[in-house]
Parts: sequence; C-alpha cells; structure tokens
Amino acid sequence: MASSGRGTSQPRLFQIEFTQILGKLIADNTYNAQHLLVLEGLEAVRKRPGMYIGSTDTRGLMHCLWEIIDNGVDEALAGAANKVEVILHPDGSVEVHDNGRGIPTDKEPKTGLPGVEVVATKLHAGGKFGGGSYTATGGLHGVGLSVVNALSSRMDIDVERSPSIQGMSFQRGVPGTFAGDAADAPFTPASGLSRKGGRVAKGRTGTRIRFWPDKQVFTRDARVELEGLIGRARQTSFIVPGLELVIRDERGDEPVVESFKHVGGISEFAEFLSVGEPVTEVLRLQGSDTFVETVPLLDDKGHMTPQDVERELNVDVAVRWTDGYETEMRSYVNVIATPKGGTHVSGFETALTKTFNDVMRAGRVLKVNDADVIKDDVLEGLTAVVTVRLAEPQFEGQTKEVLGTPAARAIVRKVVSAELKKFLTSTKRTDKAQSKLVMEKVAGAAKTRLVARQQRDTQRRKNALESSALPAKLADCRSNDVERSELFIVEGDSALGTAKLARNSEFQALLPIRGKILNVQKAQVADVLKNTECASIIQVVGAGSGRTFDIDSARYGRIIFMADADSDGAHIRCLLATLFFKYMPELVTQGRVFTAVPPLHRIELSNPKKGMDKYIYTYSDPELQRKLAELTKKGVRWKDPVQRYKGLGEMDADQLAETTMDPRQRTLRRITADDAARAAEVFELLMGSDVAPRKDFIVAGAYEVDQDSIDV
Repeated sequence: MASSGRGTSQPRLFQIEFTQILGKLIADNTYNAQHLLVLEGLEAVRKRPGMYIGSTDTRGLMHCLWEIIDNGVDEALAGAANKVEVILHPDGSVEVHDNGRGIPTDKEPKTGLPGVEVVATKLHAGGKFGGGSYTATGGLHGVGLSVVNALSSRMDIDVERSPSIQGMSFQRGVPGTFAGDAADAPFTPASGLSRKGGRVAKGRTGTRIRFWPDKQVFTRDARVELEGLIGRARQTSFIVPGLELVIRDERGDEPVVESFKHVGGISEFAEFLSVGEPVTEVLRLQGSDTFVETVPLLDDKGHMTPQDVERELNVDVAVRWTDGYETEMRSYVNVIATPKGGTHVSGFETALTKTFNDVMRAGRVLKVNDADVIKDDVLEGLTAVVTVRLAEPQFEGQTKEVLGTPAARAIVRKVVSAELKKFLTSTKRTDKAQSKLVMEKVAGAAKTRLVARQQRDTQRRKNALESSALPAKLADCRSNDVERSELFIVEGDSALGTAKLARNSEFQALLPIRGKILNVQKAQVADVLKNTECASIIQVVGAGSGRTFDIDSARYGRIIFMADADSDGAHIRCLLATLFFKYMPELVTQGRVFTAVPPLHRIELSNPKKGMDKYIYTYSDPELQRKLAELTKKGVRWKDPVQRYKGLGEMDADQLAETTMDPRQRTLRRITADDAARAAEVFELLMGSDVAPRKDFIVAGAYEVDQDSIDV
C-alpha cells in the first residue's frame, strides 16, 4: 500500500481493504477444511516444543537428556539392566548407553515398521503402555524418545541384540541415512534399519542413543550442565539401589568422569541429605494398597472404551529429624523426580500433621488449650525422601514435575499415618526416646512460631514500644533509623550503669544480661524459650528466630557484644555468638554482629611528652609489655601499678566511651561466617553436646597455646 504522507489516510486505507477482504471471506463462505493446518507425526513437537519439554533453553535440553536416561533406568527397575553410561561429546552431542533388553528391532505388526522406528517417530508408542513389559516406569505419556528425536538435528540409535548390532539414524525425526559422522552430513530419507554392526554375544543386550540438539530449536546458550547432571545421577542411584550411573564429560581439555552406585536405597539418601545433629535415626515408612482407575482401552473391534483397571501403588518413605530448621524434601514417582510435589507429597504432609497432633494430644505433649501444630512445625529440621511406584502414573504435563494420580494422596496418607504412629507410640526404649525428642522439637517449633507471630503483630519498632512486651531492662535509643542504630548486649549491671552514661542515647541501645547465658547448641528449643536471657535477646532484636526469622524486621542495624576482656568475657561472647548463629544466622552471615574490644590495661603517664596522651590503653599482656618497654626507651615514666581492668564496670563513663563505644575511636571485631556449613560444624565441635571431638581438638591444639597468655 503506497504512503500518502502525514495524516490518517494510510490507516484508513488499511481499514477499508481489511473490511473488504473480510466481507469477501464471509460472503464466499471460504472458511472450510482446506484452511485447517494439520500437523502430522512429529511436526507438532517442532511447532510447539515448549508443550513437551517446558522450554527451549538449558532446562528444556536437560529434560530431553533425562527422557533418554530414564528409559535406561526403567530397564533397571524392570530388573533388566544394572548400568547406564552418559557421554558428553565435544561437538555438543550426547550419548546414552544402557545394558537393558534393547529396543525391539523386529517389525511392529500394525505399522510394519521396525520397533526402533516406531518408538522414535510415533508419539505415544512404546513398551510402557501394555503393562506386560514394565510394572513401574517414568510416565504414561510415552513421548520421550520421539520428542527428543523431533528436536534433534541428528539421532543415531544402535541396538545390541543377538546376533548383531543393528541401528538407524534420523534427521529432525525423519528416518534415513547420513553420508558422514557429523550432524550436518548429507542426508537421504529412508525407512527401516540402515546399519548393521559387529556380532553380539548371546545373552548380551543394550541400547546406545546419540543425539545432536537442534540449533534451530534450542536457544544459543542452551547446554548440558554437568553439575545438574551429576546431581540427578546421584539421586537416581539412591532411588534405584544397585544401578551404576557413569557420567563422562569429554568437552574440556581433560575428561571428567563421575560414577555413582548405592545399595542402601533411600535410607542412605536421607542420611546423605540430612544436615545437623540427628534427633532421630532414619525411619522407613513402607506399605502398599490398591485402587481402581478408569482408563480407555482398545476393545476387540478397535474402539476405545473405558474400563476399570486395578492398580497397585507401593509407598516407600525415609525420614529423619535433626536439630536444624531447614526442610529437605525430595519426592519421586518411580524414578522421576517431582520437584513441585503432587498428590503423593500432599498425602505425606497431611499424614505427618494429623498423626503428630493425634499422638501429641493423646500423650499430653499438647495441652487442652494448646493450638494444633501445623505443617511447618512438623517439617522443621526434617529430611524426607518420598517415593511411590505404580504403573502408568499420571503427571500434570509432559515435564513430569507434579504427580496427578488422585489415588496416591489417600494411599500415601494411609500408609504414612499407620507407620508413623507405630514409631511415635512405640514402647521400645530407643524408639520411645527418639519419639519423645521429636515431639518436643515439634512442640518447641510451634511455640517459637506463635511467639514470632506475636512479635510481628505487636512490635514494629518504636511506635509500639509502650504497648509491646519488650523487657523493662532494655535501655532503648531514640532513633528510628535501623541502619544507624546499635544494640549493645552488656554483661553485668555495673557495666550497664557505666554504659548508660557512656553511650550516645540517640542511636545506641543497651540490653543487660546476667552472667553466662544458656549454651543453645546443647539445649532443646523449649529450653531456649524458657531461658530469660535468650528469650529477651530474641525479643529485643525483633526479627523472630529459626524458621520464622525475618531479617527485614530486625530493630537494629548492628548487634554488639560488650563483655569483659578476660576469659569469662570470652566465654560469654562465644555463647552469644552461638545463640545468634543458631537462631538468627542471617545477622551473622550479613556481617551485622560485632564484639566490642575493651582495653585490659590503662597506663597513666607521669610526664607525658608533647603530643602524647596522659592515658594509654592496651588490650593484652604482650601488648602491655611492649608498650612499657617502648616508654622506658623514650624516658617516659608512668604510675605504678598499671591499672588492670577486672571488668567494664571499673571504667568511668568517659573511659568506656573513648575506648569501647564511641564510633570515632572504638575498635570492633565483626563476626563472620563466609562458609555457613563449616561454621555450623565448628560451633557443634566447640559448643555441642558431644565431648569426645572437643577433647581431641583441645589436646591437638594444646602445644600451640602461649602459656603466658592464659588468663588464670
């Protein structure tokens, strides 16, 4: 359409032409069957790949790879394979080899095509639909291999079955032959097996599939992630005991090889995943039940008719509770990971919550007026591996991230409830002790949650101070600026009196504690909540604790421990650091927790030279000796004896402000934890309940200690 310059003529002409065309279509009634686009075979997959693999980036490519690997794993589930090998080639192709039964190479009766060609080119074709070859597989859709084939610029399939290896190739889902080894080699379409390899010994079987992801489909940055592949291979080796998975990455200068094989099953998996001091051993909750499912089946006349089929669903769950707060839950259907859960996870969580409430009320762990525990209370510190096995599971979408089989919810709930109740009510000495600990932990988590909710509801910084339940001993600051404000946790009433005079009340708050607080590394949550000092600290910080901790609700920008410079003060600082790292770890990891560095000595000069201060402070005995030697050399005298502070209370307000509290002159040490997992191990070693490792640590380091620096 020619342009007519500025104005509205061009849109107007377009509108007239469009109206005329539309009117002609309506008048001629030309919208008929010839306008319908029919996508045959695998064309639909290439047209809308996201419907089948979720996306066309790295995530979608990894999904394709696992579709192929899962076929080999299904062979292992059927007892026909014990090894799956994956090779990442430098040219971007991926090769998967399993020693299963091998894809059938004989002709399929209905199509007259080799079995290999049928499963690679026909959607919803494979050995997992009839029920005779597989009792538990990765899913009902049956489109895995054919979808990967459609999205590959080349796929080679070679089957090892006696008497010889036979194979064929495909280009974007079309069977044929390549005149070369590369994905872009000349291609000639042709149906049927096109390759015959070496002889295969009797009894030896397997399938080798190599595919080149199509660059026309996948994004430029899509690639196989080695870490993700290794992680899932490790998981699968736990889910299928005895199966060896080998990952070989040949894309770098040196090949990387990882091999996984576990015989302990999901118990070993739960033990591998759990972090922290165990509250219980790994518990196995197992059982099975049947359900009736209505499915469409072909009758004798070739018509699809609904029929009722009885299915068996096996439940196998491994759980362990630790003293931590995080929940680590993995769920699987047959061997397929379901990261977004589904009906099996829903049934598991419902069973956990109801069973704990029933048993805790029967055992009077929960009193009459106590509220029920909720799912989050039970999941705190839980590591769980939830697996179900059944024929033809239903998933919500081909990506298989959510199980949709409705009956799984009720069966898992029934099995878990029965088995968990047996453990919680067991009269065996070991089980009884562990069940008591885990119920106390759940009750403590519920109390912590309720306290945190009360704090959020009633305490939102200064405007709620009068009506909130903040401790009366808190000497708060006036500023509402969280970033600027500081909370000094001060040991001792005498030090508090001096600190009140030394602080800048505009932005410095004071909270006194009496002596050494509870060692929370050894204590149960309920004991921590009962401890006045620990509860006061958590309450004043105002951000909750454990799972409910919210750093954005913290009332102060800095938390500063201020204790004496002797060994008792060091112990108090360790106890405080343990409390914050265990219950408010984000304050530590974000560098918002400090220790004040008060002086240990004060030297009063008798004849200070020009430019010298009358008082000099030192922070250790070696520093004192060096400073006195330096003064002697300069001919500067001082008053004997040198004052040694036995505590912060011995300083006057000016001295404390100058040395410890004034931001312009003080020294602070930031408590950091760059490696949170390593820090947790150190806290457990130094402050935990296990004495033997701590004794070994002390003995090993005894000879490195300077005896002169020991404060006796």
